[in-house]
Parts: sequence; C-alpha cells; structure tokens
Amino acid sequence: MKLIGIVGTNSDRSTNRKLLQFIQSHFSDQATIELCEIKDIPAFDEPEDKTPPVAVQTLSDKITEADGVVISTPEYDHTIPAALKSVLEWLSYTTQPLIDKPVMVTGASLGSLGSSRAQAHLRQILDAPELKARLMPSAEFLLGHSEQAFDEEGNLKDQEKVAELEEDFDEFLHFVTLTNQLLKDRSKKQTKPFSWEV
Repeated sequence: MKLIGIVGTNSDRSTNRKLLQFIQSHFSDQATIELCEIKDIPAFDEPEDKTPPVAVQTLSDKITEADGVVISTPEYDHTIPAALKSVLEWLSYTTQPLIDKPVMVTGASLGSLGSSRAQAHLRQILDAPELKARLMPSAEFLLGHSEQAFDEEGNLKDQEKVAELEEDFDEFLHFVTLTNQLLKDRSKKQTKPFSWEV
C-alpha cells in the first residue's frame, strides 16, 4: 500500500514531523509512506485562472497517486496552523485531489490535549464539498507532551501509545482497502468538480 504523510506545519522543530517519521519507520513492512512538507507552499491567494503553484501541483499529484493520506497537525490557538489551512484552500480551489481519498488524522502537541481541538477542526474542514475526503471514523491519535514523547532515535517511548497507534493504523489500512474497493467503479472524470460559483 502506498500512502503519503503530510506534515501539517511549516515549523522546523515540529513534533508532528517526528510522529510521521516514526509512523513511516514503524509501519514500513505494512505500507510505503512518503512524507510531504508544506514549508515551501506559498500562502493561498485565489488566482483567477485557478492554476496552482508548482509546489501545490506536486503535492496534489502525490495525493492522487496515493492509496491514502495521513495528516498530522499541531494545535495553534485551538485550531490547525494557518499554513495547513492555506494548503487545503489551494487544493480545494484548484485540483481537488482529496475528494474520496481515505484520510487518517493524527496530531501531536506540547500540551496535554494532543491537538484534539485542531483535529476536530481539521475533520470539519476536510468534510467541505471541495475537499470531501473520506475520513476514518471513530479514531483519533492524540500525542500530548510531545517534546518528551520521543527518544534520541525518534521512537515513541510510551509503549501504550505505540500499541494505540498500531491499532489505529491497522484500522486505517483496512479502511483504505474497503474505501477504495467501494469507489473503484466510480470515475472522478465523470463527476463534475464541486464549485460554489455554479
């Protein structure tokens, strides 16, 4: 199975990047996971011709080619970072690659809540008509106090959290398989892209 992991922040010291790197390594025998950064994607500016910047098109192509997507978000002021929201705005306004794409949401934060409110907001955003991702229900992986959560090799130290992540990831792999089986007969080319302007 081919997945991509989107680091949901432009911070160089993000523990969400560490979390995705751990997921990439720990589940390497179950899926190929390519990590994607959003640091170089410009702020959304609603171009009149709806042509995405090269960096957005590259990310869009990777999403399209992947079987599923894992997004890991921090929590800034009770919601997702502006950089991640901007990327989602680019994708929804231009190429719309997340439509019907299986998505797992994870998150790490320096505080105790593990990005719970940000994850709730991200799920709401991903359910918008222009994004319309297929979100894995009833599962959220929350990593609190994330600065202390990893050892020097980048491994999660709490084995209970590792077991929780293993259960969530196993469910996600099944969710990806079932979702893509249900959708394989539907061609996006036959579906008119959603637009509020119509």
